[in-house]
Amino acid sequence: MEPEIIFFVDCSISQKTVPMALRETGVTVKALVDHFPRETPDVDWLQDVSLRGWVVLTKDKKIESRPLEIGAIAHTGARVFILVSGNLTSQQMASILINALDKIKKVAQGHKPPFIAKVYRNGRVQVWRNRQQLLKVIKNI
Repeated sequence: MEPEIIFFVDCSISQKTVPMALRETGVTVKALVDHFPRETPDVDWLQDVSLRGWVVLTKDKKIESRPLEIGAIAHTGARVFILVSGNLTSQQMASILINALDKIKKVAQGHKPPFIAKVYRNGRVQVWRNRQQLLKVIKNI
């Protein structure tokens, strides 16, 4: 039996609709606003959440290009999934994530952290930066 995956949604994703919809599927979801002040820098919550083993769900595409965030992801063994579709309602975000949930779980359990994966509108989930690639990036930071 696989260990339970706990998901964490940051402020770029709805803090009510998405967690509620995901919880209705039976998964455990933590929302940023329930654990940190809304203005907590990404590097701070990324570190805390990753050390707890929670899987990050975000819509913040900039997280993939900021050296400090990349460093936090790589150093703490984060598992980050970025919803890459443009302007979406909270209902649309929830629907996409629910449709991709089995693939997200498979990637979360099947790839050694740290990694950044992308979740597409059509439900496709693809690792964008794997462990080796992230560790190579932080050597240059």
